[in-house]
Amino acid sequence: MKKYLTTAIPYANGAPHIGHALDYLLADVYRRFLTMTGTEVRLSAGTDEHGSKIYNKAMELGVTPQELVDKNAADFKSFIDELEVKYTDFVRTTDTAHMKRCQEIWRKLQPHIYKSRYEGWYCSGCEGFVSDSDCANNDGVCPDHKKPYERLSEENYYLRISGFKNEIREAITSGKMRILPEFRANEVLNLLENAPDVSISRPKSSLKWGVEVPDDENQVMYVWIDALVNYLTVLGYPDAPEADFKELWGSAVQFVGKDILRFHAIIWPAILLGLGLELPKVIHSHGHVLANGTKMSKSLGNVVAPRDVIVKYGTEAFRYYFLRHIDTFADSDFTWEKFEAAYNGELANDYGNLVQRLANLAVKNGVSRVDFQPVLPTEYVKIMNEMRFSDGFDYVWGRVQALNQEIDQKKPWAMKKEGREAEIPAVMQDLISTLLEVNYMLAPFLPKTYEKVEEVFGIRGGEIRVPETPLFPKN
Repeated sequence: MKKYLTTAIPYANGAPHIGHALDYLLADVYRRFLTMTGTEVRLSAGTDEHGSKIYNKAMELGVTPQELVDKNAADFKSFIDELEVKYTDFVRTTDTAHMKRCQEIWRKLQPHIYKSRYEGWYCSGCEGFVSDSDCANNDGVCPDHKKPYERLSEENYYLRISGFKNEIREAITSGKMRILPEFRANEVLNLLENAPDVSISRPKSSLKWGVEVPDDENQVMYVWIDALVNYLTVLGYPDAPEADFKELWGSAVQFVGKDILRFHAIIWPAILLGLGLELPKVIHSHGHVLANGTKMSKSLGNVVAPRDVIVKYGTEAFRYYFLRHIDTFADSDFTWEKFEAAYNGELANDYGNLVQRLANLAVKNGVSRVDFQPVLPTEYVKIMNEMRFSDGFDYVWGRVQALNQEIDQKKPWAMKKEGREAEIPAVMQDLISTLLEVNYMLAPFLPKTYEKVEEVFGIRGGEIRVPETPLFPKN
């Protein structure tokens, strides 16, 4: 059995941020879980490397656009590695193969493309067109970039969204294309009602850095074609063997932030339907990470750089907080105070001390080995299959806390004094086996911790030993 997972490709004009980290972490947790259950997984990541912001930034820095995206793509690859996320494919939209396949895809979409003049609003920060109603609702100023919208008049190519609305609506309502969380499906259906045809090109005079439109040297592909089709081109479409491509794409689960859900749930399905392809099985949409209840923004100076957290506390602590305390679907809050409380009170105390405590008790009582066969509880499997990862983490942590209580109740350290020395090996076997079961369920979330705990208890060879240093030293 095979599964294809995708992460949204970030715009390569700056450093990775928390939202990018969430895409990668959620996809990686699901990948690791599926692998544990015997599924072969292909996970793609990449970078979106064309557009005016890339070009303008390169000019500002005195480098070529290609030099800028080469540097930033390498930085994103490094960041993904720092998160302990394991991908199988990395696509860059400046790759020659990707650009060639984009042009082939454009030709396949030709029956659904027409040329027209765009008269309306545009946000250079978003690199996106803005409807009259959105412009009016925002008083003519982009709420994210705090800049006035520009008025544009230019001739572009358009993709006919109107011809696919009924099929998209039916796919969402029937569950053929599941949108998670389910309440966001209703949001998409409401947006679909008035979704306009979308501009998929811009004149070279306006967009100097992009993939040239086939048979029109004056037009460059806009982001919807150039970036969205990465999920196909990385699999070799349309050149890949049809059977191989269909098997993978037919199982697709896509991880995106809620701010780009409308594009992935309306424009992207229209492209796929225009190509005669299946729609993704699931579009998994996560919320935003807030800072003290407020959306992170450079203008507000409240942006938390993920690498600042990793450098100070390590990757496992980062994964712990952002996979357990950041809700998989809803907006959630980050503060350094909350992070440090979770690290010291939960990760270091609940789990780090638990491992140290049981290893000490085992060694002191001459228990050197333990029999263990990993089993995943039905409830855990159900939660993880539903991709409710923060709930899954909470489920496991409940088991951690219950085990701490069980140790206090059984008091193996007191058994020798009570003349129950013969019972100690069986009690320790039971307690350590429970810990290893919990640890096995933690593997998708905290992969390095999982490995270390198995080493401590001899599952990877050797005898049970007491860790020389705590798994999570308290700060």
